Amino acid sequence: MTSRDTDEEHRASTPLELLFDLCFVVAVSRAAALLHHAIAAGDAGSAVVSYVLVFFAIWWAWMNFTWFSSAYDNDDVVYRLLTLVQITGVLILAAGVPRAFEHRDFDIVFVGYLVIRAGLVSLWLRAGRYDRARRATVHRFAAGETLCMVGWGGVALLGWPIWAFVVLGVAELAVPVWAELAEKTPWHPEHIAERYGLFTIIVLGETILASSVAFQAVVDDRSGDTTAVLTAIGALLTVFSMWWLYFAKPAASSLVSNKVGFPWGYGHYVVFAAAAAVGAGVGVVVDSVTGHAHVSDTGAAAAFTIPVVLYVAAVVFIQTLLFGVQRLRLAISLAAVLLVAAATFTGQPVLVTGVVLAALIAAQFLVSAREPAH
Repeated sequence: MTSRDTDEEHRASTPLELLFDLCFVVAVSRAAALLHHAIAAGDAGSAVVSYVLVFFAIWWAWMNFTWFSSAYDNDDVVYRLLTLVQITGVLILAAGVPRAFEHRDFDIVFVGYLVIRAGLVSLWLRAGRYDRARRATVHRFAAGETLCMVGWGGVALLGWPIWAFVVLGVAELAVPVWAELAEKTPWHPEHIAERYGLFTIIVLGETILASSVAFQAVVDDRSGDTTAVLTAIGALLTVFSMWWLYFAKPAASSLVSNKVGFPWGYGHYVVFAAAAAVGAGVGVVVDSVTGHAHVSDTGAAAAFTIPVVLYVAAVVFIQTLLFGVQRLRLAISLAAVLLVAAATFTGQPVLVTGVVLAALIAAQFLVSAREPAH
């Protein structure tokens, strides 16, 4: 298993990687659905904490394999089999999402991670056998991920206290940083950018699903109330704008080093988690409009607008990392964030948010048209 060429042209996601991502759809969908129903039932505080913890587990499992495969995907039989082992672990993880979310019992998630890490650590050790120049790096990855699993086993014995999640979460995030200090793994910028873009589309799918639910509410509503119609229109405007904002500029050409790659990659936790939460927020607003939510109108609106604010802020952050500080763009984005936050207190939070984001895209387009060509 030798390393891939970082200058390889037309490097694209493989069918196996797409299958890997498809399995994460299950976990993301369950987490978003549980967040939706918990907030609609009036249990927002506990639901948000559970969602943050569960989504970290989902995101980190995807992250670990994605960066490895960018550097060492040789697509032979052994690689495929060990990847299928990890996919099995992802499905076990997804099965444990409801228990983890509702009861903070991560036992099943932990079992899923054991299976995932068994496959991934085996791949790291295999890479170390053949890539002698980076043997120290890959052995650090294997050792760090194994020690973290031992730590999670201890957390399980303690009953999954919140403080332990923070400690082990920081340790997990530190492993790649520590490992890459020995020697940078040969991840491929275009491939990584594409992989992240595909996962962004997956999490935006939750908002698309919620939008379809809003349109279904319109079809089922015979009262003549236009609120559901405007909510459905606003949800579509929002998800279209979220997609446009993320893909406004190609990221690959600016992903030139770990100094940029680490904050860019880690910053996507907020991008992904917020995007999926927007879908949950749309669901809460629809429940509120149709009289099926046990939460105030303002609380339902906040369940939608807060994730949108976080998404826009996170996308602006990662784009600033790639392209530098652009004051006019930052000012426009800040204004949009403030207007979305204010939309919480309007009678049509989803529609107002959709219009504001569409205006943000239009304003950025005008700014780009005035910029000199490079």
